[in-house]
Amino acid sequence: MKAVGYRANGPIDRADALLDLVVPAPEPGPRDLLVEVRAISVNPVDAKVRRNAAPPPGEARILGYDAAGVVRAVGRDVTLFAPGDEVWYAGDIGRPGTNAEWHAVDERIVGRKPASLSFADAAALPLTAITAWELLFDRLQAPRDGGAGEAILVVGAGGGVGSILVQLARRLTGLTVIGTASRAGTREWVRDLGAHHIIDHAQPLQPQLDAIGVPQVRYVASLTHTDAHYDALVHALAPQGRLGLIDDPATPLDVMKLKGKALSLHWELMFTRPMHRTPDMIEQHRLLDAVADLVDAGTLRATTGEHLGRIDAANLRRAHALIESGRTRGKLVLEGFA
Repeated sequence: MKAVGYRANGPIDRADALLDLVVPAPEPGPRDLLVEVRAISVNPVDAKVRRNAAPPPGEARILGYDAAGVVRAVGRDVTLFAPGDEVWYAGDIGRPGTNAEWHAVDERIVGRKPASLSFADAAALPLTAITAWELLFDRLQAPRDGGAGEAILVVGAGGGVGSILVQLARRLTGLTVIGTASRAGTREWVRDLGAHHIIDHAQPLQPQLDAIGVPQVRYVASLTHTDAHYDALVHALAPQGRLGLIDDPATPLDVMKLKGKALSLHWELMFTRPMHRTPDMIEQHRLLDAVADLVDAGTLRATTGEHLGRIDAANLRRAHALIESGRTRGKLVLEGFA
């Protein structure tokens, strides 16, 4: 089968940073689906792994976590899906990725593709939807259909995770949603997604929060550059507030700064359930089905930022470069093999 991968980790400007490959198709395990991949999207984790994780000597590593496609075969213990079903998912960081014509994935982390979305638009959502949902409801424990009079600050609201988290917070809670964005186009994007207020993370946060009449927030979802904003976020949080993050701060966070207000710190990693085969791993299947229902009902919208064409090494190198620029809006998607 055709695939895109790399044989040596390193910067994206190398000619061999990503390569077109021909590799054997995977064999599905007992609870696996064998999926014909129709579309993928690219996430910061793709670029992070490509830069830092060397494949075993003489082998290639295939990246990719988001996918939308069609089930073509199932393992002997599969009960949730059948051949012909259209599915979407975000995969498992411990297994070969979705940048391939065929992909094997555990059914417990797969959901039905929203009928109202194309494969490309569907591929934009799984990883960010799982991350945003788990961060908002499982980690921060924001109240479903509640939270009136309280606020959430979403730092980096225009990115992939922020684009869905803003929608979830606005549509499924009563919280006042404050998103940060520094560029005019991104500010408009975040406003269209439903944020009540938008402030600029390139400027001091507290004066801007004071200006909109929300000097303290109950929840913070910090999606990027947490170390740069950490002191400001601690200051902005109300006593007994919750700080959730998904990035990898370059500078260690001083947790003692949380003590005075009895603040809590919460990490979100959407790969934890599949990576550790947790007893509640099937919650990602249920979560994706719930998101599909919300999309088909018109409650949530796709977050595709740019369609970069077919799935090949050249287009994926371009996607990785865009991701590493830190200036993307929404998700980058690719569709089909030549």
